[in-house]
Parts: sequence; C-alpha cells; structure tokens
Amino acid sequence: MNAPQKPRTAVIKIGSSTLTDTEGKVDRAYLADLAHQVNRARKAGWNVIIVSSGSIPCGLESLGLPLKRPKDMPTVQAASSVGQRALIAAYDQVFSPYGMLTSLVLLTRRDTADRNAYLHARDTFKRLLELGAVPIVNENDTVSVEQIKFGDNDTLAALVACLADADRVVILSDIDGLYTANPQIDRTAKLIARVDRITPEIMEGATGAGSAVGSGGMITKLTSARVLAAAGIPLVICHGRAEDAVVRSLAENPIGTLFTAKECRHEITPRKLWIALGDSVKGRVVVDSGAACALSEHGSSLLTVGIRRVDGEFSANDVVDVLDESGYVIARGLVRYDAGMMREKDGVAIHRDEMIVFE
Repeated sequence: MNAPQKPRTAVIKIGSSTLTDTEGKVDRAYLADLAHQVNRARKAGWNVIIVSSGSIPCGLESLGLPLKRPKDMPTVQAASSVGQRALIAAYDQVFSPYGMLTSLVLLTRRDTADRNAYLHARDTFKRLLELGAVPIVNENDTVSVEQIKFGDNDTLAALVACLADADRVVILSDIDGLYTANPQIDRTAKLIARVDRITPEIMEGATGAGSAVGSGGMITKLTSARVLAAAGIPLVICHGRAEDAVVRSLAENPIGTLFTAKECRHEITPRKLWIALGDSVKGRVVVDSGAACALSEHGSSLLTVGIRRVDGEFSANDVVDVLDESGYVIARGLVRYDAGMMREKDGVAIHRDEMIVFE
C-alpha cells in the first residue's frame, strides 16, 4: 500500500486591485469564489497560505471614509486597524462553510530582521498548517513605519513562502503575466508562459517605457521570483480574475507565467533566505568582472579588492546589494564593514555563508 503523499504548500498572494471592486470596496462575491477554489486546492493535496491586501479599503469602508488611500499616516494606520478585523471576518465568513479555519498573521520587517523572531515565525506557520488552518497574512500597517515596512506584498509573499518551505507561490494580479512588451501599447506583445532564468534584459524591460506593465509593480515580482528561484520555489503570476485562477495556477501547466526554480530545495540555507528577504537593503556595492564571475560561477566570498564603488551609508552587518558593472544585481549579503571602511580596508567584504547569489 502506497504511503499518503505529503501535502504541498502554496502561498497565494492577492493584491488590492484584485480583491476590490470598481468602487474600491472588498468584493465579497470574489472572496466567496476564492474560498471555493481554496477548498478544491486543499482536496487536491495543497496546504494554502494567503497573503492578502485589503485591510485599508476594508477600514475606510467600515469607517465611512472616502475609498481613497489617506495621505496622512495616522488615518492609514487607523483604517488598517479597523480593516484587519473586517477583512479577517470577511474571510472567515466565506471559508467557514467549507470547514476551513482561518488565522490572522501580521508581520513587519522588525519581526523578520531579528533571526530568532524569524525562526519563531517559521515554526508558527508550520504548526498552523499541521493543525489544518488557512493563515491569512498581511503586513501590520497599524504599526508599520517606513523603516520597517516590507513596502509591497510581493516581497512579503516571497518571505512567507521561504518561512513555510512552500512548493509554489501564486501572485493573483490585475495582469495576465509577463509579456514580451507592453500589451497596452504593442499589439504584437505575447504572454511568456515560462521563464527559466530572469536575465538583465527582462529586468531592464520591466522598467522601460515598453515594459510589460510600465511600473515598479513588475520589478518587485521579478525580484521576488529571483529569490524564490534560488530557494527552489516556483512562482506563477496570473490574472486573479481569470476563471478558476487559483486551481489552474497550481496545475502542472499553470496559467499566466511560470517562473521555474532549481530542483534542489536545500541548497540555500534559511539564514541566506533571511538575508535575502528578511531585512531591508541599506546600500549597494559595484564589483568588477572578476569578482562578479567569482561570485556567480564559483560561490566565492566577496573580497574588497573586487569592489569598484560603494553607494550609500551602511554599517557592519547591514544588508547590501552587490551589482556588476552593468548595474545588474547579482547578489545580496551582510557586510563585514561599514561603508567608509569598505572603501579602504583589505579583506573579505561579505563571506559566502552570509550572501545569496542570484541566478
């Protein structure tokens, strides 16, 4: 008799534009359909974690305020405080008829920048899934300030996927996926069904005038895809309003764009994942071609002799990006020296055990 297959874990990220209707209110009918799809996914052997935007629109609606993001931070945080309650209640209302218990997990960078807190969060997700719950995750906008914000839920979804050792991440968006060009401008633009490696050309195309979406939104998705690929976790970007989007995105040949990942799931250590996603980047160092090759092809440590330029002011043990001479980010790691000493001192700038190198 065959042993039962171990459940796989999917992290489903839902953006505000997908979750809300044309008036800016949370779309209850969409949530009801989402619950139906999650129930089907669970029956097919998937554990599901949902990273959900929408607390601020929910709060504005509950408070009777205009459904437009407030400009002052206290109102934003007040709306989030009220909205988190309303949002989780809405999820619970549509999930409970299927016997699915939801839980609320609120995170800030402060909860993940500390290594011990990161590990506790990982253990919490593991236990919630073991108990059969569906965690609903959001950034804690009630207390977040600029210095401790993730800034976008694409990054948060990638972090949660690494914490939960997920098997797939799905970003339900207002776009069908990654295109060869901006489909709103170029009628010949084609959807790219599969991406095995995110090249500098793809990253550059996501910021140019002829990009797939023409905004920074795709950049955060591609950055998350690069980290997830190194962690061995595939990512799917698809239109959240497509029929059966969740179920179809978890299929062997998903809708939208599939960003593949390494087959080896354990090559990147949890510490490196924490470095890649758990803390905000404080600066950048540009390296010469020799150092770039040593990092990318040989997994070497970064020596100060290979650094061409240091940008920003940072301290020892801060997280910085490592760029090649073309400006392409090739790695991220914890520096051993502050910015001033980095420009002068000889030695190891970032040890290979404290650096993640992107493909």
